[in-house]
Amino acid sequence: MLTKAQRATITPSGPPSSPRLRLAPTRAASAVLDGGWWPRSWDPVAELPGLVAALDARYGPIRLLMLNSDTWDVRFRRLAMPTHVVRTGWFANVDPGIVVATTERGDQIDLLVVPPDTLTALAEAAMTAAADPSNHLHPAEILNDPPATPQPRRTGAEEAPAS
Repeated sequence: MLTKAQRATITPSGPPSSPRLRLAPTRAASAVLDGGWWPRSWDPVAELPGLVAALDARYGPIRLLMLNSDTWDVRFRRLAMPTHVVRTGWFANVDPGIVVATTERGDQIDLLVVPPDTLTALAEAAMTAAADPSNHLHPAEILNDPPATPQPRRTGAEEAPAS
């Protein structure tokens, strides 16, 4: 449980973890999502610093994150990063399958949030679909009906002989 002072501004105690993140190669105006993120837990203190650091490196400083208030373990108002502070907004009406990041320039980055307990193959497929600039599926569609994972192709020589 965080104290009132801790809820105000969180300062990560160590280096951020490396996020499991897949971003679209380019931002497409018609895409629903800009990528997918697979956190290791629902602990935002552990998970958000790595995500913000990766997004900062790609898009420039992140100034705001919007997340679903019912999905995450704790809530706080600000996240202190080494070079800036990121405001956090927790809303019941934000889709639990998404995190919205806003850059200093005002660009909005919408990321699919794959639940931490998702099987690896399904999580990878969901992040790949979310990072596809031609994707027009919404988070619930990707998470509830994950894209098929590619199966290894078989050649005729590998097939079992008919009996």
